[in-house]
Amino acid sequence: MAIATAQTTPPMSGKIRLVRQLLAPYHRWLAVILGAMLVETAMSLAGPWPLKIILDNVVGNRKAPHWLDSLRFIDLSGDKMELAAVAGAMVVVIALLGAVASYVENYYTESVSQWVAHDLRMRVYDHLQRLSLGYYDTHRTGSILSTLTADVKTIQGFASSGTLGIVVDLLTIVGMLGIMFWLDWDFALIAVGVTPFLLMFVARFNRQVKDATHEVRRYQSDIVAVVQQGLESIRIVKAFGRQELEESQLAEVSHATVEAALTARKVKSLLSPAVSMTVAGCTAYVLWRGTGLVLADAMTVGALTVFLTYLSKFFKPVQDLAKMSNTIAQTAVAIERIQIILDTDDILPARPDARDPGTLRGEIVFDHVAFSYDPEAPVLRDVVVTIAPGQTVGVVGPTGGGKSTAVSMIPRFYDASAGAVRIDGVDVRDYDLQALRRQIGFVLQDTALFHGTIRENIAYGRPGASEAEIVEAARLANADEFISRMPHGYDTVVGERGMTLSGGQRQRIGIARALIRNAPILILDEPTAALDTESEKLVMDALQKLMKGRTVLTIAHRLSTIRNADKIVVLKAGVVAEQGTHDELVALDGVYAELYRTQVQPAPASGA
Repeated sequence: MAIATAQTTPPMSGKIRLVRQLLAPYHRWLAVILGAMLVETAMSLAGPWPLKIILDNVVGNRKAPHWLDSLRFIDLSGDKMELAAVAGAMVVVIALLGAVASYVENYYTESVSQWVAHDLRMRVYDHLQRLSLGYYDTHRTGSILSTLTADVKTIQGFASSGTLGIVVDLLTIVGMLGIMFWLDWDFALIAVGVTPFLLMFVARFNRQVKDATHEVRRYQSDIVAVVQQGLESIRIVKAFGRQELEESQLAEVSHATVEAALTARKVKSLLSPAVSMTVAGCTAYVLWRGTGLVLADAMTVGALTVFLTYLSKFFKPVQDLAKMSNTIAQTAVAIERIQIILDTDDILPARPDARDPGTLRGEIVFDHVAFSYDPEAPVLRDVVVTIAPGQTVGVVGPTGGGKSTAVSMIPRFYDASAGAVRIDGVDVRDYDLQALRRQIGFVLQDTALFHGTIRENIAYGRPGASEAEIVEAARLANADEFISRMPHGYDTVVGERGMTLSGGQRQRIGIARALIRNAPILILDEPTAALDTESEKLVMDALQKLMKGRTVLTIAHRLSTIRNADKIVVLKAGVVAEQGTHDELVALDGVYAELYRTQVQPAPASGA
């Protein structure tokens, strides 16, 4: 199984396809937004014309425009104040239509951005859920969390406030170009001629801003990772008095983030002034040239006013692009980071003809299984083991021998690089993955509890379990006794990771969770290793009830816990070094016997 670790930049086609897929369900809302933008654009174009009427036809002596003749109910040949009233009414109507269009656009734009963010968040999380554990072995959780939260929020923010603003500006520019050429074509050529150079200038610096933004986002992910690690391990940090170390690590990445952000800001800060000065130069020339034409009676004051208004709006998209270069770069980087996750193909393949295993008998066979995270360093090389239904098997061996990896291949947390793991004679890869895992129960060394009630944590093993089933599972797990003494019983809320409970209490809830699942195969990963003697006795008693009639694999470090197993498999350096009963392996005087002697025989007294 290959584990992709290279963070390559996704192709542009992939980003465009992702955006298209996200927007497709909202095409009707987008049509409404487009209609509202067209109205808003039209009102923006119409905005300067009432002022032109006032300057040319009310204050000035020019005849009212012919298109006003359609207003039959107003006599425009008399008092000019009536024409001024018409111009004033036009201002109100234009503002009203523009306001309604702006409201509709903003409302639906925000709706689309919120739902697109929701869809994107769920799509990324669904993909993360389907990735194999190998992905999480090589990627920091903090970086993943940063992508799932901050990067999605960046895209949402840009979609709701930036994208359509630029679209409106671009639609406006098309209309203004036509009107500007109609008013004075050589003036219009000034704007058209300068624009390509401005765009080239912006494009040149925008790439630098994007590169700097990449660095900012990378360091921001490091901040999340450092903080998450420090808070999750806060008991260890405090126990060893390493608060200063954790703070120094955060200070290092935070300082790097500031430096990268200031680099991006320095580049971005050059853009807006440069564009503003160019616009000011063009406006100054048009103002000087237009004044001469007005004095020569070749242009009206109203026409010059409209032209100057359009000229300032003509450069607005370029100015906005300069001002938003950092936002655009952040959005592009966010899309890239999300696309990298979605493009990760470290997903356990699902066969189209995968079968539901039904109720398994529990026969497990490791058929010459090999596995490696890195081809240069194999973890398992040639594991051959047969486990009969209902057998209890202990898996032991030196640290790094491959015990956890081998057992993790039964529920397909990993797939074999060579060979196969078979359950009831069928390769586990031929089973439906979720149906297979429903046939396997787990009790781990550190039972993970979720923030919620005890009832919810027990029922996590089988959603929909009845109250009677939950209580019975807790009773069999020797947990009902301490749960009943709690202030709210089964409705008591446990803290994150169950830290408000003792280790023995957490383990017994974990056993209740496995009991309620009633799976024919049970995997135990040293479930009593961290418990005191009294808690261990209660947990072992609960485990004995849980193990009845099931195929059980126990990863053991304390050999006393698997002494009575039907079979003990000794893994060393990725191969089965020995297998047999406890007595057989002790008599063999090999790896197991050495491990056993190390644990049961006390070290010789000093000076003996």
